[in-house]
Amino acid sequence: MALQVLSQQAKAAIEAEFPKYPDRRSVLLPALWIAQREVGWLPETAMLDVAQILNLSPVQVSDVATFYSMYHLKPVGKYHIQFCKTLSCALVGADALLAHIKTRLGIAVGGELTPDGLFSIGLVECLAGCGSGPMMQINSDYYEYLTPQKVDQIFDDLKVFGQSALASRPYRIPLAMVS
Repeated sequence: MALQVLSQQAKAAIEAEFPKYPDRRSVLLPALWIAQREVGWLPETAMLDVAQILNLSPVQVSDVATFYSMYHLKPVGKYHIQFCKTLSCALVGADALLAHIKTRLGIAVGGELTPDGLFSIGLVECLAGCGSGPMMQINSDYYEYLTPQKVDQIFDDLKVFGQSALASRPYRIPLAMVS
């Protein structure tokens, strides 16, 4: 059967993962990542293609895709904001900052895009930056110790330059592990 939305290149990339895993089901997480990278999100047709390539049932694929927040089941902006909603960030002003972000962008959390398609907002349980909140992740970059002014600068930078110097880095390594 022909694929519905994934390209032959995406299929080949998924198949290239097979030797790294003990069985095809184990390839599901990277396969979903490859599909999302190609389509921009995971519509049902992309999940059906992944199921076909991996020889899994559609419900097996859907179960995994709906479990993880890293998979987008609705279209997201070019810059997808994942905002931490846990207690550590809330105690240092995350709620007021989220209200500022929603007002600044003119969109609600979950499923809305700015009219230019640049931004969307999702809430996540934890971004492992409990000592540097409030924080958010935009695509793979962390932004910590946020204020409304920093957020405005980040959004302006992304619109103009496609990146912001205020990004701390994609992932944090505890200093004790570096030495």
